[in-house]
Amino acid sequence: MTAYIVRRLLLIIPTLFGIILINFLVIQAAPGGPVEQLISRYTGTGVEATARVSGGDQAETISNKRLASQETLISKYRGAQGLDPDFIRELEVMYGFDKPAHERFIKMLVNYVQFDFGESFFRDERVVDLVMDKMPVSISLGLWTTLLVYMISVPLGILKAVRDGSRFDFWSSGVVVVGNAIPSFLFAILLIVLFAGGRYLDWFPLRGLTSTGWNDFSLAEQVVDYFWHLVLPIVSMVIGGFAGLTLLTKNSFLEEINKQYVVTARAKGLTERRVLIGHVFRNAMLIVIAGFPSAFIGILFTGALLTEIIFSLDGLGLLGFEAVVNRDYPVMFASLYFFTLLGLVMQLIGDLTYTIIDPRIDFDTREV
Repeated sequence: MTAYIVRRLLLIIPTLFGIILINFLVIQAAPGGPVEQLISRYTGTGVEATARVSGGDQAETISNKRLASQETLISKYRGAQGLDPDFIRELEVMYGFDKPAHERFIKMLVNYVQFDFGESFFRDERVVDLVMDKMPVSISLGLWTTLLVYMISVPLGILKAVRDGSRFDFWSSGVVVVGNAIPSFLFAILLIVLFAGGRYLDWFPLRGLTSTGWNDFSLAEQVVDYFWHLVLPIVSMVIGGFAGLTLLTKNSFLEEINKQYVVTARAKGLTERRVLIGHVFRNAMLIVIAGFPSAFIGILFTGALLTEIIFSLDGLGLLGFEAVVNRDYPVMFASLYFFTLLGLVMQLIGDLTYTIIDPRIDFDTREV
């Protein structure tokens, strides 16, 4: 097992490098970098394109008589298009774009190895501080949602498999289909309308993870207030996430229940509970556990984006989205680096969990 873990850890290095390299190349080809973003703030978005057309060659060809009458308008266009070249060069130096792309990429890798992620272009804060500040929100949403999804989906999937074709299976399948059909953000809006003062009841808070003056609360009051703020966001995310895992669990158990070793165990006189827990559960849960890392990462960093926006939760999902929109490259690549590294580690943890459920699995006997 030790050799397998070492091989997987070493494999993380080229995988992480390849992902960052591909995304770096894609970003370099995308228009509207941080220099352009800052220039647009000086010149005004939507004016610059018109200024380039009207203040360029056309201005040189019009007569002196018309030029005199449009002096004010042209000066406005010059403000949109004619920034001082020295100023542009200062912006390039400030953002590091005075160097070739390969030099910037190598420097970024060297810094990332040292876990130095630099400073945000537009927030005037260290990227590490930004991530750590947003982390509690995303961890809260991702952790509790994932735990609740598994706590609901696994028992429900097992019951549906054991009672396949029964009335319970039929009605619970209807709930699963509805939950799968409704996007979590739409359900979040419905919860706000019903329970957060939207139109009917005002039982739950609408914004943030804590109330005003939370630091002055007692420990018990802080815990209650924290979970009270989490109720609606987590319920909306659980509704959208439990359906797929429930069906996966059911199908996995149905496949195992119909195998020959289960028939043999029943023929030996074992109780149904003993058969399910001692034989079927261990084999059927392997595929469910395999999806845990990707489910956790998906909920933690991507699935919660719209939920964070709707409930005004300032987390990592919202931070990454704003970084992409604003072309805040340090935040973008640091988030990518961190998310990818965590995802690869979680995949390794998921593989190692196989051996806990089924000790017969030996990863040392196969290649990575």
